[in-house]
Amino acid sequence: MNSGPVRDNAAQAAATPSEAPLLKLEDFLPHRLNVLSSLVSQALTRVYGRYGIGIPEWRVLVTLGESGAMTGKAIGAHTHMHKTKVSRAVAQLEQRRFLNRRTNRADLREAFLSLTPAGRAVYEELAPGALAFMERLAEVVAPGDRAAFDRAMKQLTKRSAELVGETENGKLGGKA
Repeated sequence: MNSGPVRDNAAQAAATPSEAPLLKLEDFLPHRLNVLSSLVSQALTRVYGRYGIGIPEWRVLVTLGESGAMTGKAIGAHTHMHKTKVSRAVAQLEQRRFLNRRTNRADLREAFLSLTPAGRAVYEELAPGALAFMERLAEVVAPGDRAAFDRAMKQLTKRSAELVGETENGKLGGKA
């Protein structure tokens, strides 16, 4: 007995739904933002990649460059990176002698991190290229639309943070 055509028909039915899809990934805002973020990050590696650092190290380096001394926990909060990712990035930057670690005498479990002179030099070399990259990226948004775009980015960021809070409290999706 040959069951080939039955399987083919079932596979074809599953592959071609009779109704419109409930969700189209290419139209789903979270997916579109994720793709945009991924592409921007890939393109931005041309600015900092020559220093042999990745995205997490870049974020830590720039955060310390703009803020001075911070704890790993504060860097994680500022960059929205998980503590494990921050810890690995800090270890790599420390190994490259781009940052110093100074123990917090008030809490021996944490340390203040800051750029070394070599780390500061890398930051100062990278910053102009990063700003030029940002300008090239943003030039596709018409000058008259940039303020609205900036507001929309801030609103989406704020709303996303609110939704994270709702998820942590078990309220997302209408659940109480």
